Amino acid sequence: MKSKRLTLSVLCMVAAVAHALACTNLIVGKNASTDGSTIVSYSADSYGLFGELYHYPAGVHKKGTLMDVHEWDTGKYLGQIEQARQTYNVIGNINEFQLTIAETTFGGRPELVDTTGIIDYGSLIYLGLQRARTAREAIKVMTDLVQEYGYYSSGESFTIADPNEIWIMEMIGKGPGVRGAVWVAVRIPDDCISAHANQSRIHQFDMNDKNNCLYSSDVISFAREKGYFTGVNKDFSFADAYAPLDFGARRYCEARVWSYFNMFTDRGEEFLPYIEGKTNQPMPLYLKANRKISVQDVKNAMRDHYEGTPLDISKDFGAGPYHTPYRLSPLSFKVNGQEYFNERPISTQQSGFVFVSQMRSTMPDAIGGVLWFGTDDANMTVFTPVYCCTDKVPVCYSRVDGADYITFSWNSSFWIFNWVANMVYPRYDLMIGDVRASQSEMETTFNDAQEGIESAASKLYSKDPARAKEFLTNYTNMTAQSTLDTWKRLGEFLIVKYNDGVVKRMKDGKFERNSIGQPAGVIRPGYPKEFLEEYVKQTGDRYKMPE
Repeated sequence: MKSKRLTLSVLCMVAAVAHALACTNLIVGKNASTDGSTIVSYSADSYGLFGELYHYPAGVHKKGTLMDVHEWDTGKYLGQIEQARQTYNVIGNINEFQLTIAETTFGGRPELVDTTGIIDYGSLIYLGLQRARTAREAIKVMTDLVQEYGYYSSGESFTIADPNEIWIMEMIGKGPGVRGAVWVAVRIPDDCISAHANQSRIHQFDMNDKNNCLYSSDVISFAREKGYFTGVNKDFSFADAYAPLDFGARRYCEARVWSYFNMFTDRGEEFLPYIEGKTNQPMPLYLKANRKISVQDVKNAMRDHYEGTPLDISKDFGAGPYHTPYRLSPLSFKVNGQEYFNERPISTQQSGFVFVSQMRSTMPDAIGGVLWFGTDDANMTVFTPVYCCTDKVPVCYSRVDGADYITFSWNSSFWIFNWVANMVYPRYDLMIGDVRASQSEMETTFNDAQEGIESAASKLYSKDPARAKEFLTNYTNMTAQSTLDTWKRLGEFLIVKYNDGVVKRMKDGKFERNSIGQPAGVIRPGYPKEFLEEYVKQTGDRYKMPE
């Protein structure tokens, strides 16, 4: 999704402010994971995006059938395209063949946006999922669509993954009225990890390696024509030509990739100068990890706020007395004419939904593909298993009771997780432990149950695939609803325990009562010592007690 950049045109900046879109994708090759699965993650970060689980049922369509295309971000009608003769079941961002597609928007050169195109990046994702079985097939479907109908959006990085391969494809239009796009796709090696976060990351690529690199025929010649590149072909960098690095791209975007590399490789210190602006040498597109990475590792990585690094945002004055690792937008601000900025970590409060997709070639597709899904911020949500064969959206992941971004519902996971999170943000250190306990308990339960659930589904599948799919759909719905119910109870618990700035005493997991059965006296934690010292420093003698 679109990132706010400091040097974009006024038009693009207005769009960025209006949507405030900025996403993160983390990637693990199958030989870099603990269980041989390919793993990709996605955080849909947007002020204005309602977190829900999308569903597109499989279908067979008459030749010549037309379908409407609406821009994913805004709902704006863009035009009609011909429907495919056959489409596949899609739940969230995974289809029935375990194909997963995610994205982040890098924006790039604003003059290359084609406002006459019909296919926007969001529609391109879900059309690709409905029409392709593998990552390579999806690349062809997606690039053919924009060539035929025009590409409406700005520069985009797509993660396109199946149980065997993961690709990053970067695409940007050719300007108003010029149909098609220039693009390049690079396969991530099976033993490597990668990531992208709103900045183009493909620099030089091997044009002779057709097994691991695909590209539009004019990706270099078009850059020459526009004056973006003048060197020899071997030195061509897609990122440098179409998305020149600026401060926002480096610090708001590439820093999130750095944080992921810092977690799972030994090269974080080596790349820190690039993030700090001391060098312009970019990080590699992919690296070998220093250990095998699990699905749960990726879930936890999606909760990152640079903790324990030089970019940690939980330790300075901006974190407040309770060290909240969040900052209010916009990312930059001015004081006395001087511009300042806040860090932008992987985890951010404006997420609509997040997922970690697990794809396994050793199982039937219906069982092997799991979209671990959650609404709201990864840090504050619970990832529940959504099997790729699911053809019924859990009620709590839908627009139940008319819920949307401005309509609350007690039956909506998006709103219940936001309700709890917004209680915790102001007193983060004080309350996050209770959230972590419930979060960890539920995710551990789902992780521990996975083998048994899939064993039962496999036995069913061998006799009756339809029953196995129904079983996994029901399990998907049950875990989503049980998580919602648990989070409601957590919210009720938090308001009782922390009401009015105090903490109610607990014993053996229950609120404590005194000898006559009345609620025990409360704990008044006050403010942390370092905050009080700063408070006195700022206020001087105003609140000093007289002798």
